[in-house]
Amino acid sequence: MRIVCSKANLLNGVNIVSKAVPSKTSMSILQCILIKAEKGVITLTGNDTELGIETIIEGTIVEEGKIALDAKFFSEIVRKLPDNEVELESDEKFVTNIKCEKALFNLIGKDGEDFTALPKISKTDSVVISELSLREIIRQTIFCLADSNANQMMCSELFQISNDVLKVVALDGYRIGYRKINLKNSYPDIKVMIPGKTLNEISRIVSGDANKDVIIYFEKNHVLFELENTTIVSRLVEGNYFNYEQMLNTDYETKINVNKKDLYESIDRGTLLLREGESKPIVLSVTDEKINISIKTMVGKMEEDVNATKSGKDLEIAFRPKFFLDVLKVLDEEEIDMYMLNAKSPCIIRDEGDNYIYFILPVNFIR
Repeated sequence: MRIVCSKANLLNGVNIVSKAVPSKTSMSILQCILIKAEKGVITLTGNDTELGIETIIEGTIVEEGKIALDAKFFSEIVRKLPDNEVELESDEKFVTNIKCEKALFNLIGKDGEDFTALPKISKTDSVVISELSLREIIRQTIFCLADSNANQMMCSELFQISNDVLKVVALDGYRIGYRKINLKNSYPDIKVMIPGKTLNEISRIVSGDANKDVIIYFEKNHVLFELENTTIVSRLVEGNYFNYEQMLNTDYETKINVNKKDLYESIDRGTLLLREGESKPIVLSVTDEKINISIKTMVGKMEEDVNATKSGKDLEIAFRPKFFLDVLKVLDEEEIDMYMLNAKSPCIIRDEGDNYIYFILPVNFIR
């Protein structure tokens, strides 16, 4: 194999597919990036068997072939090459010469035929969504997933499609993030669980262009995201998702309308008194015209009033500051509505059309 391409194109491709290269595996071939030059197309592939990413880069094929190169060494080499044209040439012993200006590397590779191919997807059941919508709906829910949990469902998001409506749900046992958007077309009912790792990587790859579409194909065990030059294939999580609708209770005795920015900045100021790793609640005391924000830690205490409009009962309730900040950070609205039943029940933040709903469990506190 022998190809020539710009460093920028090669590095961009390497960065994309490296997201699917496992850091640890018993199969050394999976710690490689597959470079394939066939039929006028240069393709790079990374695959950890749960998530696979393939991307096409621009360049010239002098001689067709394929080679698997260690992802760590190859990506570091490419990253530090001069910003110029790069030539890759592999021989029958899988030694690859990487040349750029006066720099020359010899990197021992593996037979590309041994690389684990991405699963074949039939591409029959598909859904079209803009890159912007997909990136935003992930951004506005992904933080509600558990970082690491034995229950795979808490590390995965529910994608539920009915007619022209897509609902996405994430939860970790303490909070729920729900987003609903309208699609351009109507589709048969689909209900799948997609790993958070997959969605995180997709959100980093898509450009967020409202004029570019992502085509999503669903099969029994896999989902495929097809972008302009990149394909992402992921395993789906098996099982029945939680009955999240039952958790999003609409009963409330206190409704608060508040400026999102004012509330965010006040809670954020309160976290200045938290030592690293310290867990202290932020207390919200709600009366007719204001929310009193307070926090008390080993370092000191803080108290601040935020203007708000309340209907219903006065209420004093406490939350983990991070959980509240995570939600407020992703909301685009200037004013938000919060619904609460009592100090032991969750806070629900939602808009009138239920296009977004966030559920945050309170915590116990002592004055």
